[in-house]
Amino acid sequence: MAKHTAKWKGRPDRADFAAAFNYLTLQFSTPKAKYLVERARHTRCLERIAKDILRASNLPLLPRDEVHVADNIKKIHKGKSLSPIILIQGDLMKGRPFIIADGYHRICAACYADEDAPVAAVMVGL
Repeated sequence: MAKHTAKWKGRPDRADFAAAFNYLTLQFSTPKAKYLVERARHTRCLERIAKDILRASNLPLLPRDEVHVADNIKKIHKGKSLSPIILIQGDLMKGRPFIIADGYHRICAACYADEDAPVAAVMVGL
């Protein structure tokens, strides 16, 4: 099967920042989550390799038939652009985990399409 490389929008959607905030309030205090999301809003997108992002997160590759992953795979095959993912950079020396604040399903879909392809992301450190 031919690989399809995901296309990425230039910026995450407004809803992605809201989703990141909701997730981050489970990991951090509300003020810290708000601070991280505000920094993400003003940070340029960068590119990282799909499989590396998934490995750094210590999260499993979701099944191809998981509903949100399957939906994103269809978008990739149709050539539709996906919203960049939102990441919080970890620090192994300080025991801080790397966090996918928003876009876990999109990164899994990107891995199925082409795990060696670049993924657009916004990444901020703590």
